[in-house]
Amino acid sequence: MSEMLSYEFMRIALVMAVLIGLTAPAVGTFVVQRRLSLLGDGIGHIALTGIGLGLLTSTSPTLGALAVSVLGAIAIEVLRARSRSGADVVLALLFYGGLAGGVVLTNAQGGGANLQSYLFGSISSVQASDLYVVAGLAVAVLGIVALFGREMFLLCQDEDVARTAGLPVRFLSVLIAVTAAVTVVIAMRAIGLLLVSALMVVPVAAAQQLTRGFRSTMLLAMGTGVLSAVTGLAGSFQYDLPPGPSIVLLALAVFVAAVLAGAVLRRRRTVTAAAVRPSVEAEAEVAGG
Repeated sequence: MSEMLSYEFMRIALVMAVLIGLTAPAVGTFVVQRRLSLLGDGIGHIALTGIGLGLLTSTSPTLGALAVSVLGAIAIEVLRARSRSGADVVLALLFYGGLAGGVVLTNAQGGGANLQSYLFGSISSVQASDLYVVAGLAVAVLGIVALFGREMFLLCQDEDVARTAGLPVRFLSVLIAVTAAVTVVIAMRAIGLLLVSALMVVPVAAAQQLTRGFRSTMLLAMGTGVLSAVTGLAGSFQYDLPPGPSIVLLALAVFVAAVLAGAVLRRRRTVTAAAVRPSVEAEAEVAGG
């Protein structure tokens, strides 16, 4: 670890890993609860068009990805609410359209090699200016979760109940999609657009194996995200591996461990409940007698 921290780009990457590990599962908790686990993938492919525009116009690919991703997220929610095709078809249409647009625009500019770093992540290309943008976006995302978390939770639980309670359902739905889009942009330089959705979903799925409440699931998922991101980054540096896949594989390993641990915990609860039930029934008979 000390050797890794001796390089400035790795120190920057470590801070980014922590920010990504916190924000991706925080937003992913709402996305998974709404059964939109593929939303991050869809937005990631839409972001390719923004990257292509940024490269083509010699401006910031990150800002281009941010603008297009946010617009795409809003379009997904609007089409999902009004279209008869369903959420999966809407996601698929924008999924393929964003991918095709990004590849065409990037090849028109001759930046096919640059596109690879956005698809699969490139820690070595991260600069201090990227960190400032990511930090600002991460603070904004976590601030939105803190301010609107209770309302978004109710929406994710039951949209009809949220509407009956007088909550702005359409606004909250768009807000979840937009925060997911911003999260994709936050993580794309370190993890890659093709893998960022995994860090939004896998830590949440792991946490669900061990927790019951929504808040505890989110907190444990954020802890798992940070652990996976930091440890995966350190492992990629130590063994000269690609950071994005390393982080995702580590998160999947944590998920497998959580599944096994959850099975053990549930079995213990069952055994304990079975052992307590006869004594409770006996006490009830004595009291009744």
